[in-house]
Order: sequence, then C-alpha cells, then structure tokens
Amino acid sequence: MRIVVVADIHSNLEAFEAVLAHAASGGPIDRLWCLGDVVGYAADPAACIALLRRYPRTAVVGNHDLAAVGELGTGDFNPMAARAAAWTGEHLSAEEHQYLSSLPFLVVEEDFTMVHGSLRWPEWEYLLSADAAAEHLRLQETPYSLVGHSHIPFVAVERDGSLPAMAALRDGDVLELGEERLIVNPGGVGQPRDGDPRASYAVFDSDACTLTLHRVEYDLEKAQRKIREAGLPPYLAERLAYGR
Repeated sequence: MRIVVVADIHSNLEAFEAVLAHAASGGPIDRLWCLGDVVGYAADPAACIALLRRYPRTAVVGNHDLAAVGELGTGDFNPMAARAAAWTGEHLSAEEHQYLSSLPFLVVEEDFTMVHGSLRWPEWEYLLSADAAAEHLRLQETPYSLVGHSHIPFVAVERDGSLPAMAALRDGDVLELGEERLIVNPGGVGQPRDGDPRASYAVFDSDACTLTLHRVEYDLEKAQRKIREAGLPPYLAERLAYGR
C-alpha cells in the first residue's frame, strides 16, 4: 500500500495539486494521511478541503483549522495569520466548518500515531528541539509518529539514555522503518519554512516499510496572485518564494 503523507496544506491548491500529481506518477495513491492545517494563509480553503476528501484518508486537526471554525482563539497568532484565519472562516460553508470541527486531535493507525503538533500539546507545540522530541516520545505508544506544524521536514530517532537524534530530511531521503522509534515531519505542502520553496510531502510504502521524502515544484506565482487578489496580507504571498 502507498500512503501519501501531507501536512500544512494551508489552502494552497496549486501546491496540493502538484503534490498529488507527483505522488500519482510513482504509483497508485491508496490513502492520504493528513497531519492538520488543511486551511489558513492562502486563498483556496474550500477547494483544498474538497480535494482532500476525494481520497480515502485519515486526518487530524491543526491549529489553523480550529481557528478558522472559531474553536481556537487567535490571540497567540501573528496579525497576518489571525487575519487569514478570519478570512478563511468567512469563505467556508457550514458543511466545511462541520468537517473541520469533526477532525480528531490524534489518530493511531497501523504502527503510526498522527498528531499536528505534539503529544503534549496536539494543536500547538512545535517539535523543534531534542528536548521536545524526548517528551513526545515519552508519550508515544507506537513505534512511529507523524507530526506537522513546524513546516520543516525532519526525523527524530529515539536513543537509549540520551536525547533523540534529530536530522533534516531532504528530497529523496528514504527512511527504513525498523525497530528504532521515530518521529517524522513530512514538511509543509503549502508553506515550506526550511528555505526550500518547493512543496514537501512523504510516501509511506507499507510493503517495503519505507518512508520517502519528496519535494515538488508548483505554480507558485499563481498561488501568490490568488492570495493578493483575495485581499489577504501580501507577505503571505511573498514568503512562499523564500520557503520561510
């Protein structure tokens, strides 16, 4: 089975479509695993929700999903993110609101735990340090977990008696899944933040027991134009070109 693992789509339809087309070029897509933040920042929230729902899927909720439907305050968001959350909420139907509201904070499927942020704080904590990864692993009951939120592709490997080893994941990196307990972030589809503007995602091959990281070019200028035309903060368009 080939499972496409995505996170932080953030209403960027051009990036999401490019990811799915790239994934399909490598073989059938049997399922999607979505690690939250389908919406927020960019201009196509409804279309991204619809595209996600075309596939057999498992999805968890992210902080921007919750903010868009009024279930999380935006006091801790930066002003541009808060504006985008309000705009997003206004451009979703009642049924789309209900769908986002129905998403769970955490899902366990096969040998994977899926959560947007961390097991300590599912919708909000950024796993950016070995200390945070250690606390997450302490709560992890499965061999592997998948997280999003930071928009940075990485793997954290549990080490006995010491902090987890953390490493960035690059295009084409293949993780052989074995006895070591891991945390993996597939990076951001719609708003990468590791300095590489290409959309980021992973493919889990359950037969080979591998997880492969991919980066994909997409029509970035079109996504930027739609953000500006929607009246969203211009910086949300500009940052896409820098992967920040």
